[in-house]
Amino acid sequence: MSSNKQPYQLAVCAEMVFLELPFIERVKKIHQLGFGVEIWDWSNKDIDALIATGAHIASMTGYLEGNLTDDEEIDKFLKTAELSIEVAKKLNCPVLNFHGTGLGERGLPVKPVKIVTGEMWVKAVDTLRKIAQLGEKHNKIFTLENLNLAVDHPDTPFARAADTYTLVKLVNSPYLKMNLDLYHAQIGEGNLIELLRQTKDFIGEIQVADVPGRMEPGTGEINYPAIAKVIRDMGYQGNIGMEAFASGNSEVALQSFKQAFYA
Repeated sequence: MSSNKQPYQLAVCAEMVFLELPFIERVKKIHQLGFGVEIWDWSNKDIDALIATGAHIASMTGYLEGNLTDDEEIDKFLKTAELSIEVAKKLNCPVLNFHGTGLGERGLPVKPVKIVTGEMWVKAVDTLRKIAQLGEKHNKIFTLENLNLAVDHPDTPFARAADTYTLVKLVNSPYLKMNLDLYHAQIGEGNLIELLRQTKDFIGEIQVADVPGRMEPGTGEINYPAIAKVIRDMGYQGNIGMEAFASGNSEVALQSFKQAFYA
């Protein structure tokens, strides 16, 4: 979605709105309303049908399995990241998103971690350097998303925005950025405006939903118009993705999202 006033683009996660429609119809609807589209697992999607919608696929999941710290799992992670890049090329999708570990049913980690050790940090940085090199080779940006431990993703390693910021900063590559999810950050850390200002040089995507409930902006405690002003002042030019459920009618929810960021 374009705007004469705003430097960023708005996108909407097709996995969470217009749930009464088949997936491709959701993508068409989001596109018709003027937004970019974000998708999760591409392996269960009809890629040709997605292309045929003409929608701008702004972001997609950039791996299928694996994690950042276990040798066998690292191999799976890197191999499925390569497969994801080939799909991203077909979809002309610039951003591939991933997490600190593979997520399974209900968003729970496939391999839960109670304590992240120093050795795990070292392994993660090494793995992320390889991911950045893969992104550079194919001119794609990978983004590492922060998650929350308290509500949605307990026992996920490297979940906090402070963790993803540290990892991305250590790798220091334009092909590895943060996906700063403000919904997760509000639950886990708060202080969102200062967090945005601190991490601005390392952000490749911003995702939003309100707290509590993970629904569209305006349904909870986050002052998204104030957040939008800070993002504009930062000069951020990437995607802002609504990764949220609709509190009622999906089209109305998307309008609320637009008003929060384009008012």
